[in-house]
Amino acid sequence: MKLNISYEEHVCSEISDGPLQTLILLPSISDVSTTEEWRQVAFKLLGRDGSRWRIVIVDWPGFGLSDRPRMEYTADVMEGFLKDFLTSSDSPISMSVLERPPAIVGAGHAATLAMRAVKKGLINAQAIVAVAPTWAGPMPIVFGREPDMESRYNLLRGSLQAPALGWMMYNFMVSSPDNIRKQYLSHVYADPNNVTPSLLESRLALTKREGARFAPAAFLTGLLDPVTSREDFLSLVADLEGKSSVLIAAASQAPKRSKAEMLVLNGARGVSKYVEVNGGLLPQEEYPEEVSEVIYDFLADI
Repeated sequence: MKLNISYEEHVCSEISDGPLQTLILLPSISDVSTTEEWRQVAFKLLGRDGSRWRIVIVDWPGFGLSDRPRMEYTADVMEGFLKDFLTSSDSPISMSVLERPPAIVGAGHAATLAMRAVKKGLINAQAIVAVAPTWAGPMPIVFGREPDMESRYNLLRGSLQAPALGWMMYNFMVSSPDNIRKQYLSHVYADPNNVTPSLLESRLALTKREGARFAPAAFLTGLLDPVTSREDFLSLVADLEGKSSVLIAAASQAPKRSKAEMLVLNGARGVSKYVEVNGGLLPQEEYPEEVSEVIYDFLADI
């Protein structure tokens, strides 16, 4: 199935002779996933003196402004998309002609999916920056993965995908101003003063797009989880040793369960550097100055 994928490309305004370093920014995977969450970080990086970056921000299939068809969304599908987007000869960003591998910056599940793709040798990355990395979807991280729960997830997923019932359930569970606001106040942002009406309006619009419920239903119920246990998460990161430099930028005000999975990476094998930044699950959008500084400092040392 051929999909229209939404992406943005930004290049420093004054380019001297010599190659550019390509930086791929991957939005977190959620019902309000969007390239917008990385835009200010991109602008701040490009505004640095001596910037020589070509920055690409891309929406995942089924999220943001990319096509959202009814299909089976899984971690393997997302990983395959990443491989195609970064390596196919007909890719719109022509990765095949790069002089050196790109640096990949991902938030939430996006970071872990990128790490898994590098581990498998599907893509190459000079460096990986994982901002508030996660690996368990909202329901599995709260209710676990016991067989009876997996059956309930399957039932819920099927209901959300149903033609009429699905939209009713999605509107009730996610796609309402009140629900979006509660998300941002409870775990997405750290400072309630940053949750503005214009922000909420733009995110609500994403949940109203055609096919908006299909991919989020997979994320909510764990189908987009790159790994299924903390042990596998640690093993994944450890296997990147010698393949890519890895920065973990944990979010200091992330929800308790998600924060615990970030904390175990402090000092873990395969982690080149571990820092904490302000914010909940979207620190790159809420605190772009701080996150861009962390990214710049890490990449400058590689």
